[in-house]
Amino acid sequence: MDSLVRNITVIPYSDAWRQVWNNIVDSSRNGTFMHRREYVEYHRDRFTDCSLLALRADKPVAVLPANRVGSTLFSHQGLTFGGWISLAKEVDMLSMLGIFDATASFARANDICRIVYKPVPHIYCRYPAEEDLYALFRCNARLIASNVSTAIPLSSPLAFNQNARRGVKKALDEGISVTETNDFAPFWQLLSELLTERYDTLPVHSLDEIRLLKSLFPSNIRLFTASINDEPIAGVVIYDSGTVAHAQYIAANARGKQLHALPLVFSHLISNVFASRHYFDFGTSNENNGTYLNEGLVHQKTGMGGRAVVYNTYEFSI
Repeated sequence: MDSLVRNITVIPYSDAWRQVWNNIVDSSRNGTFMHRREYVEYHRDRFTDCSLLALRADKPVAVLPANRVGSTLFSHQGLTFGGWISLAKEVDMLSMLGIFDATASFARANDICRIVYKPVPHIYCRYPAEEDLYALFRCNARLIASNVSTAIPLSSPLAFNQNARRGVKKALDEGISVTETNDFAPFWQLLSELLTERYDTLPVHSLDEIRLLKSLFPSNIRLFTASINDEPIAGVVIYDSGTVAHAQYIAANARGKQLHALPLVFSHLISNVFASRHYFDFGTSNENNGTYLNEGLVHQKTGMGGRAVVYNTYEFSI
């Protein structure tokens, strides 16, 4: 192992590193706006932050959004995915092995005996970034969750199936319009009522939280609603990473379902608004760490041209 790889160290994040952290995320091959400190910290009261930076010859080259519970270090539990966010020119395979070795040394020195790790799915990477998957193998990591998302490569998307095309036509015939709005309140009420009725739960983000995040990331977090006679009947909140347009929240009320509003919204987003992105990601369709698959939901997403992308979670002992 060369001297620079041996000279890799891992240190805890502090606010003094904020700008450096954000610069690495913005310049990285696999980071998104959700890995910037403003997003990681919007719910800091819920987590004990234990984020890390990797330095190579004292130069920061990668960051790990993380929190700690007892003796376990988690790829941040407030994020869908994370893992080491790294600079393509600075971190290669040997460097990543060095980062994992240095992470283990940090863990042992701080009474951490277990790491739960959620790598960035490949569709979110602007340059190949799977060195951490091999490093996990070398650590004898165990797969503990596997959630299936459904995505479309926007350079060559499959056509909507017959049912989805009929849905789009019906929605257009009914006079449904799709618009972007910054007023999240009506949709949040619709979404909350749907989740309460179906799952006895509420959105992960409160209305105040999504408004805050929208104010912090106005070009990345966008709401599109379907309306008839100015009444919102369906909508989709998009998290736009620049590479992937991800459907963070999807909801339709009874009338929206009856009039097939969502296929029209998705057709508009896929064909017009986000056509220049690399992928459109409908999101996962699982519960219980992936052991339950909502087959009806996957079928609907597949009908609009989506195919599987897996979000995996691993654990390993130190």
